[in-house]
Amino acid sequence: MFFADRFEAGRLLAALLGEYAGDREAIVLALPRGGVPVGFEIAAALRLPLDVLVVRKLGVPGQPELALGAIASGGIRFINQDVVEAFCLSSESIERIAAAEEAELERREREYRGSRLALDPKGRTVILADDGLATGSSMRAAAQALRLRRPAKIIAALPVGSPEACAALSLEVDSLVCLNCPDRFQAVGQWYERFDQVADTDVQQLLRRSADLLPVC
Repeated sequence: MFFADRFEAGRLLAALLGEYAGDREAIVLALPRGGVPVGFEIAAALRLPLDVLVVRKLGVPGQPELALGAIASGGIRFINQDVVEAFCLSSESIERIAAAEEAELERREREYRGSRLALDPKGRTVILADDGLATGSSMRAAAQALRLRRPAKIIAALPVGSPEACAALSLEVDSLVCLNCPDRFQAVGQWYERFDQVADTDVQQLLRRSADLLPVC
């Protein structure tokens, strides 16, 4: 299955999530930047609020590609104690790394959301959207961090993902909806006809448009 672009992928996902249409206890959280067009179409089709879940990986000193944890929107922090113990990381070292990433996370949240308040996932069904899974590290970190905010349910919604990443993510969420888990997976972009970079301004615009589409109660 190939997708014309992220918007088409979002519409196809929304067709599989119809049971949540108009659910007052459900929200859509999208991983910026590429997940926001996908999340926008899901939120628009299901008439649900849309917000971003910004995730920043906390890298091990000297090995930044290895995550010791992650932070996410709403003051969420997830720490992998196995990694911390394996590398004998002190609490002071972890705090220094987290502080640097928190500054960047806050900058991005201000950039994306402006003055709008973040959606509170506590007790709600969260549809967690991205444009695809390669390693799945960001999505898994997002799900692990989000779980700390005690949502009622986390549903990962993805157009495409590697079988290995989908299997790993399924252990972190309550439900996984993925349109395509091909055996011959190389990169997310290979499954899209158009896979242009999503700009910060695109994220801002889609969040504003999504808010304008919600019915006024």
